[in-house]
Amino acid sequence: MDKVDYKKSEKELYYPKKTPSVIEIPEMVFIMTDGKGNPNTSESYAQAMEILYGLSYTIKMSKMKGNQPAGYFEYVVPPLEGLWSVEGAEFDGLNITDKDKFCWTSMIRQPEFVTEEVFEWARGELQKKKPELDFSNTRLERYREGLCCQIMHLGPYDDEPATIVKMEEYIRDNGYITDITDQRRHHEIYLGDPRKTKPENLKTVIRHPVRKN
Repeated sequence: MDKVDYKKSEKELYYPKKTPSVIEIPEMVFIMTDGKGNPNTSESYAQAMEILYGLSYTIKMSKMKGNQPAGYFEYVVPPLEGLWSVEGAEFDGLNITDKDKFCWTSMIRQPEFVTEEVFEWARGELQKKKPELDFSNTRLERYREGLCCQIMHLGPYDDEPATIVKMEEYIRDNGYITDITDQRRHHEIYLGDPRKTKPENLKTVIRHPVRKN
């Protein structure tokens, strides 16, 4: 049986066009971790990455340790995602000034078989290997984003505002209103690894929650 790769089986969620489109995003299971600060320099962000990938691969490899969850199937670990806001202000991806004020929720999607029990087991396993990690801001959550507008951004992260302007124009011109709240935030999905990809070749899905005007 082929591995399930959500990027391929649900292309509409991971490979939008370079022109904006409106889409209903279904409920999905995520491991999430919250933090604050500049992702380029923050120790808490680096630790969040270690936790998210550590837990995701612990679950993926669970069958090798005799702890295969009920309903387990072979799959590709989905890409890193991030929900972003700014401390003390609304954030729509355009007003990038002081990155130290970022408030972020970093997350990786999990297969439906990942329950709270599976998550707690994986956390225990990773904690034994890396007791220095702080899991207090990490959780398993079913997250439904609802109606959104999304677009594919090609290039450096700092060039995102031009793409977002294009998306916001589409939202207004098609009878929608951007509906960013504390629960529904500026959302990015990272399809390229910045450590291995030239900035001009990075692919980032940008998604904003919307509602009908």
